[in-house]
Amino acid sequence: MPANTLPSERIAKRLARAGICSRREAETLILQKRVMVNGKVIISPALNVTSSDTILVDGEPLPKADLPRLWKYYKPKGEICSHNDPQKRKTIFQTIEMHYSHLPRLISVGRLDYNSEGLLLLTNSGTLARYMELPATGWVRRYKIRVHGKPSMQKLAALKEGITVDGIQYGSIDAVLEDQQNQSANYWLKVALKEGKNREIRRVMEHLGYPVNRLIRLSYGPFQLGQQKERSCQEISEKTLKEQFGKKWADF
Repeated sequence: MPANTLPSERIAKRLARAGICSRREAETLILQKRVMVNGKVIISPALNVTSSDTILVDGEPLPKADLPRLWKYYKPKGEICSHNDPQKRKTIFQTIEMHYSHLPRLISVGRLDYNSEGLLLLTNSGTLARYMELPATGWVRRYKIRVHGKPSMQKLAALKEGITVDGIQYGSIDAVLEDQQNQSANYWLKVALKEGKNREIRRVMEHLGYPVNRLIRLSYGPFQLGQQKERSCQEISEKTLKEQFGKKWADF
């Protein structure tokens, strides 16, 4: 590469690395004519930029692109995974800002619904978040759930082949009854899946006749909730991230 040539990357990736949003969201910002490069509004994400280009979003310069970082947050029930909620419910980011104001602007890796709890990964890199959310990444999400009614072992076993609910196809779900001696109306199960579509576990269990009344995410890929307390936020070390992502780390 000539000495006067700077490495280039797609504008959407540059916005994601700056922690503004994900690549997909960046493309939307561009189509909404909210992004300027070197004084000109751009209308297509098919543009490469370098560190010498001046980029503005809504008239504001991008924050300096930090190295990708990742945190583990124990999301409690009663918080929504959004920066803004039309219903004015409490968001995880309000809690983060209140108790961890030193942290940069964060993006959640996937979501947990309002009534669910447990491990939620947060990052300053939209590119990293998108990579971790992709089913192709192959990372298993593990949950502990409580349902009303004793599930049929046959129905649970059939979930490994996938299931269609209200026209939506869900992939393989590994669901195991944890306590078969339980005499109450509720039973705990351990559930593992790779994709995690919106409210997938709740919808599938409701379809089978066993509504979920508690859902806790225990792990996301190699990252574990462990003994973490509600609303606590712990950063994962750079050494651990490099071990888990290998050569791909340089792309984030």
